[in-house]
Order: sequence, then structure tokens, then C-alpha cells
Amino acid sequence: MAEQVKAIRKEVRISPRKVSIVLDLIRGKDAAVAQGILKNTPKAASPVILKILNEAIANAENNFHMDKEKLYVSECYAGAGTTLKRIMPRAQGRAFRIFKRASHITVCVAEKQ
Repeated sequence: MAEQVKAIRKEVRISPRKVSIVLDLIRGKDAAVAQGILKNTPKAASPVILKILNEAIANAENNFHMDKEKLYVSECYAGAGTTLKRIMPRAQGRAFRIFKRASHITVCVAEKQ
């Protein structure tokens, strides 16, 4: 198996469920195609994932001397980060919990053989 290069961003203030929808679009695609998909996807997570993908490509190119043209997204996933718990006032003195979720996003790229 080819060597993987990863880039990780922690505590991104977007729910992992929303991030996973965008990550599913780019998994297994060439790096250039994945960048194009992310630039044209109207989701809040797209610009964040594009930055992480660009970091992974730069890591592969500069630190591991891989060819930028042969890179593809080998792995990408989002895990749950810390959850901020907030209170929403409701009628008759009640209070409901609001969970502001965060994600840890990982994007791995590898060189095609």
C-alpha cells in the first residue's frame, strides 16, 4: 500500500454529520478533482475541508516529495470533537439544552501507483 500523508484540523465548529456529507463527495477522487468539487459545493463545511485538503497536498509535496499530479484522496473522515452545551429559554420557565457540536476532520492523500 502506498504511503499516506494526512492533514488534521481539530475542533472545527461544524457538526460531524454535516462534514461527513461533504467528505463522502471527495473520498477516492483525484486531488485536483476533489478541489474542484469542494470549490463548487454550497455547504458550510466545503471551505474548511478545502483548506485541509490543500494542507495535505502541500505536506505530501514538500515533506514527502510526492508528485502533485498523482495524488488522490485515499481516506477522509470526521469524528466528534467537544460539545458546547447551551441553554435555550422556553415557555413557563423551562429550559432546553442546545448542543453546539464540533468535529475533528482528517484528510489523507496518497500517490497513485
